Amino acid sequence: QVRLVESGGGSVQAGGSLRLSCAASGSIFSFRAMGWYRQAPGNERELVASITPGGTITYADSAKGRFTLSRDAAKNTVDLQMNSLKPEDTAVYYCNLEIEIEWGMGTRGYDYWGQGTQVTVSS
Repeated sequence: QVRLVESGGGSVQAGGSLRLSCAASGSIFSFRAMGWYRQAPGNERELVASITPGGTITYADSAKGRFTLSRDAAKNTVDLQMNSLKPEDTAVYYCNLEIEIEWGMGTRGYDYWGQGTQVTVSS
């Protein structure tokens, strides 16, 4: 069983910074991506940033230039440094780990989620 434990988040004024951390534990043999998603009230959950085992990082357009994702492979952690925060960044942020599982004759992805951490940016 995989467990994701998140830390960080909170409230900050516009222009401020926050850092989110996520630690994965359990039986993680192969994964496709690990990163952060967010969901604001009334909106769909959306990707913020993710990293593959090879180190390729994908950022949402809204995160480019302001957020930085980093991974410590030895510790199975990912951190999201968020700078120049805006009120529209307000959301619940979820850590995500997509692992690869056997499915029929091939494989497919399976998502694990953290419990979510609130980020509130005031103007």
